Amino acid sequence: MILCIDSDKNDLTATREALEGPGFETRGATSAVAAREAVRAADDINCLVTEYELPDGNGLELVREVRKSGPDTACILYTDTALEEMGTDAFGEVVAEYVPKGWPNAADALADLVEHSLAFRTQTAYPMPENEDARLRALERYADDNEALSDSLGRLTELATELFGVNSAAVGLVDDHGERFLSCHGASFDRLPREDTICTYTILEEGVTVVEDTAEDPRFSDIEGLEDANIRFYAGAPVRTPMGLAIGVFCLHDDEPRTFDERQRELLSLLADEAMDQLELRRRLRSSGEEG
Repeated sequence: MILCIDSDKNDLTATREALEGPGFETRGATSAVAAREAVRAADDINCLVTEYELPDGNGLELVREVRKSGPDTACILYTDTALEEMGTDAFGEVVAEYVPKGWPNAADALADLVEHSLAFRTQTAYPMPENEDARLRALERYADDNEALSDSLGRLTELATELFGVNSAAVGLVDDHGERFLSCHGASFDRLPREDTICTYTILEEGVTVVEDTAEDPRFSDIEGLEDANIRFYAGAPVRTPMGLAIGVFCLHDDEPRTFDERQRELLSLLADEAMDQLELRRRLRSSGEEG
């Protein structure tokens, strides 16, 4: 589904017709507010085609918002506004294609670009933190599989299962495409695609993420891996570097829905902090060994 946004109703109709001709399905909106409502109401929008100038904002602002929840959404500015009028600073870190409406055969060029963008867009069906690049750079410093670290984290995850009375606990690092577990107690998890793990959402939050019943949460109810692992309850605290970057998660799982009170959240956060201390200690020891 392609969402087309243009405050000029005639231009909006022409854009939709240009895309529906080759067989694409479209929806239309005449403002940023209407576009946001359309995105929230639908889960099948995989391409955004927007005018830059909107009555309640601009197309780049809209692209930024859409990318937070759908980072692989193809986004195209189809606009009367020239690049020099926007200014290169307007784009920042936003990646969006640009097609001027004044181009010869602009509608055909737009349809071709939409087809190309949908065919070759990245397949990352999960939200990403705004500081994703910095987070991944920080993660590289803690890529360590040594046995001492595994033992230390193993004691923490074992303690967590007893402390909270849950089936399993784990410490995982979230990289660019998946989650790699450094320690698991009560269960064994292989590396998971990022779109199939709740921890993908946990690293977006400042505090503890709790899903009392995964079967009732639309974000996770269709993830087969959770059902296969019999995970109905999840709680996770971000594992943050000294600079505050969430590189991983200390998480708990159970096979029954349950609540998780404020004190339990505090304790889980303390365990996540201790896991980070262990990672930082091993990093420093490794660095000292290399320098020596």
